[in-house]
Amino acid sequence: MKKLLLLFSLTALLSVTGAKAQDYKTAVGLSIDFGTGATLVGPSIKHFFNPADAVNAEIIFGGNSTLIQGFYQHHWPLKDAQGLKFYLGGGPGVNLYEGGSTFILRPMAGLEYKIKDAPIALNFDWRPGLFLYDGGSEFEAGRFGIGIKYTLK
Repeated sequence: MKKLLLLFSLTALLSVTGAKAQDYKTAVGLSIDFGTGATLVGPSIKHFFNPADAVNAEIIFGGNSTLIQGFYQHHWPLKDAQGLKFYLGGGPGVNLYEGGSTFILRPMAGLEYKIKDAPIALNFDWRPGLFLYDGGSEFEAGRFGIGIKYTLK
């Protein structure tokens, strides 16, 4: 609940201050995946094909696992908050660990803010997962992502 309150507070603050930003085409950075279970950290890359549609790929490590995942994201700018976009998307992933692997399907919803006059973009998203493995499946709702990216034109 505290995380959701922080997210809404950040959105309100950026809306009130009238923060402005410029768009970017490609960005590289650091992604953190956290929530129930282990926290995973690693590199990410995001590329926009047009102002609304992007792909984001991550290779993150933690808890004796390597998670490789890719997402399609569709973005909408938030009115009166330039540089702040809401996005929905999802995609597949694979969790590799000693002795096996798990296939993951993940929807996501989040916010991204591109800082004006700085090559930095920040994001926060909710990314629940459906984990599919030999003999069953498991749904995990309590997963979130934070990212910081260096933007390229």
